Amino acid sequence: MSKISFDSLLEAGAHFGHQKRKWNPAMAPYIFEEKKGIHIIDLNKTIAHLEQTCAAMKQIAKSGKKILFVATKKQAKSIISEKVKEINMPYVTERWSGGMLTNFQTTRKSIRKMTSIDKMKTDGTWETLNKRERLFKTRQREKLEKTFGSIADMTRQPAAIFIVDILKEHIALAEAKKLNIPTFAMVDTNSDPRTVDFPIPANDDATKSISIILDAVCDSIKEGLAERKNAKEEADKADKKQDAVAETAKEEKKD
Repeated sequence: MSKISFDSLLEAGAHFGHQKRKWNPAMAPYIFEEKKGIHIIDLNKTIAHLEQTCAAMKQIAKSGKKILFVATKKQAKSIISEKVKEINMPYVTERWSGGMLTNFQTTRKSIRKMTSIDKMKTDGTWETLNKRERLFKTRQREKLEKTFGSIADMTRQPAAIFIVDILKEHIALAEAKKLNIPTFAMVDTNSDPRTVDFPIPANDDATKSISIILDAVCDSIKEGLAERKNAKEEADKADKKQDAVAETAKEEKKD
């Protein structure tokens, strides 16, 4: 993982918490000081927790499992979709559909419905529909795409979930906890870090702060995926070499 610097976090405004009156006392260990009624987050703690998160996420990616990213707030939506799309992980940036994890079979049905509409357009069925039916299917597809399009490749429950703003995404967090799915999250001074397995104390409202944290997390996942790919290639080479040796031995035996 490329080490994130104190200065870069400072420049991104990751240290700015909420007003003192909005704080959650459980965040006290991560608060450096109070300045003009605003809590200032200890960036040394941010770096330590971010490194733990990145190390864990790298291992999950290396094992070939999926990590679900959730951020429906305006400041984070485009950042999540842009960065997470690059690492081919599922993400939710529109409304969290209740039961998306706890009722995963229903979620999969909705995704299959979306796929079946796509199939209709390629197997000729689409041409047999009348104008009204096509319009209904098109609108149905658009609605499903908005909610489930970015998780269409998620064939099973994710191995972990990463959240930006646990107060806003409290339903997603509750579902993950109920299913014992490891939780990672950016946690601001108005939130309770005890509800998350891997909290990263940081400003979860500023786009620059969200972006720099996501960069580090996504880079570690890229590293994990690259190591997995290299290990697979090495294993394939070893298998081929073993097959070649076995084949040579067989030929020599014939002679």
